[in-house]
Amino acid sequence: MSTDILTMSSKGQIVIPSEIRKNLQLDAGDRFAVYARDNLIVLSKIQVPSEDELSMALDEAQNWARQNGLSPSDVDDAIAFTRSREKKAS
Repeated sequence: MSTDILTMSSKGQIVIPSEIRKNLQLDAGDRFAVYARDNLIVLSKIQVPSEDELSMALDEAQNWARQNGLSPSDVDDAIAFTRSREKKAS
């Protein structure tokens, strides 16, 4: 694990050290999600899944739903419930 001290520019930019970029195979144009909590900042590279990965995830979700007795109408009900709660909160 590499630890470096970085300096933020006046535009809020930091540079990820080259050793870390190489180890994590980061390239110009890569996109990141940023999470902050207390005094901790976490960058997580966003990777678009392949078509096969998406298909496998969908199959797993559908199998899980079947095994747990869920139907398409249950999904519709859950969406409607969540939307109604969001409206009440705003």
